[in-house]
Amino acid sequence: MTQNHFSLFGLPTAFDLDTAALSATYLKLAAACHPDKFAGASAFEQKQSLMMASNVNEAYRTLQQPLDRASYLLSLHDIDADDPLHTQFEPEFLMQQMGWREALEDAQQAQDVPALLALADDVQAQLSDLLTTLSTTFQQEDYAAAATLVRQGRFMDKLTQQVHQALDAFA
Repeated sequence: MTQNHFSLFGLPTAFDLDTAALSATYLKLAAACHPDKFAGASAFEQKQSLMMASNVNEAYRTLQQPLDRASYLLSLHDIDADDPLHTQFEPEFLMQQMGWREALEDAQQAQDVPALLALADDVQAQLSDLLTTLSTTFQQEDYAAAATLVRQGRFMDKLTQQVHQALDAFA
């Protein structure tokens, strides 16, 4: 299958999506190609339905998550935002990273749950702002800036997971 994720779901190739249409189309596609529907079909048809179901699930997962959708959209422009060779950030973001890391470490050592919750809220607010900016960069077709924002967002996602792991450890 060479169809891109957006066309598979009949959606415009854009960062900003109608998530209700995405979910509704996912349910229709998932039902239409579910392997159980092809239990009595030929081995070839069963294999085709399995491959289609896998493609639909992967496309849905990618389009549903804003950072994954952005990275996929950039890949359509031959930009690998998640390339591990991209390790440089702007000085302001590096300072923000260091601040968040110190806050996480301090809160973990002090077992300070309110501080961890405040950190999670701060990172989530920053990520929300980043996604708004990411939308603007795609509208302006500034793909280099979008790739930078995806990498920053990936860091924020990872930090959020670490904060939640720390909270789980104190639960």
